[in-house]
Amino acid sequence: MSEFLRQYLLVAVFGGLAFGLVAALIGAASLFRPSRPSTGKVENYESGVDPVGSSWSQSQIRYYIFALLFVMFDVEAVFIFPWAARLEAFGFFGLVEMMIFIFILALGLAYAWRKGVLRWA
Repeated sequence: MSEFLRQYLLVAVFGGLAFGLVAALIGAASLFRPSRPSTGKVENYESGVDPVGSSWSQSQIRYYIFALLFVMFDVEAVFIFPWAARLEAFGFFGLVEMMIFIFILALGLAYAWRKGVLRWA
């Protein structure tokens, strides 16, 4: 067996050991934990208030859009930090490409701002 395949075999063995350990610990926990089911344990509970009425409620879509905008600009930061660390290696072409990327994201932000998505209340 080559050294290359031996390294993959080592990773597979450790992965199998990790999987086996997790399975053994979960199995042991299910054997030793107390099991006393009751109706109160399966009832919905949220912030100390007893559930009243139906579970369906309508949410405003703007909160979801606000969260998606946050994720979008968070991912932007994930792309900008490595680029900033290697700016000299990328040169002028990398600078132009990043400016185009930031410009497209700024257009998205301007569009969301103009549509009023960023108003919280």
